[in-house]
Amino acid sequence: MSIHGILGEQTTDYPTEYSPETLYPIARSMGRDVIGWHADKLTVGVDWWQAFEISWLNLQGISQVAMVRFSIPASSPFIVESKSLKLYLNSINFTEFASWNDVQALIAKDLSACLQAEVQVELFTLNDAASLLIAQPTGICIDDALAGSTGKIALTEHPDASLLSNDETEASSERVANNSNQPYVFYSNLLRSNCPVTNQPDWGTLAVSITTDKTFNNANMLRYILSFRQHNGFHEQCVEQIFADLSQYYQPSELMVRAWYTRRGGIDINPCRVSDMALLPAPSRLIRQ
Repeated sequence: MSIHGILGEQTTDYPTEYSPETLYPIARSMGRDVIGWHADKLTVGVDWWQAFEISWLNLQGISQVAMVRFSIPASSPFIVESKSLKLYLNSINFTEFASWNDVQALIAKDLSACLQAEVQVELFTLNDAASLLIAQPTGICIDDALAGSTGKIALTEHPDASLLSNDETEASSERVANNSNQPYVFYSNLLRSNCPVTNQPDWGTLAVSITTDKTFNNANMLRYILSFRQHNGFHEQCVEQIFADLSQYYQPSELMVRAWYTRRGGIDINPCRVSDMALLPAPSRLIRQ
């Protein structure tokens, strides 16, 4: 995947005046074409971006600081290049606003125009203990699912969905006979992929809620997650790849896949895809963020 833009440049000029033109859109179709699955099923969900380096001036010229969450619909035709968003936020550092509402409205307008979709923006104060509280993933952590296995986990260049059906004998405790009426909920802190622009590593926690008649194997799922370690893909594309692979292999009646990626450049990215919007969880952040 070849991407050109601000993020790929060797040197960067940081704007000191309001610069909405800094925002750089990237077509979602680039990642979805690689997946090669039903693109319409990957448009159900939200990407939550959380930024912790946002500042502007009040009418007295005094710096104001906050945290902010952007809610970007998965149906938007574009995502925004992360460094271009950082530069855009920096560009309002010395812009005066009469109120927090004015800041929210301007950012929402500019991001919505860039991504050609309605982006919701919510500012959080640093003085409120309830602002962007740290949460804990629900369900079973599968990070030790391979503890009793023999053999070494090989590094793979690309995600390998065939690992979901690995027929190596596993301990019975790692197999889950699912009830078609009850979701199986689990998470892993071992998701790793690489930025397709800079090749820098991206770390995240993956959470899944899946309702299926098929027997679920924690060890196979962990092998599959580990197969992303050298994959070059944006956060959104990785979550959509996992959603597509689980959909095809397990044929679930309900599915939710989300990831909390760790912060880079003061911004963390948290995509979520669901088989139905009724399954969409609340946005949150984890301790690593």
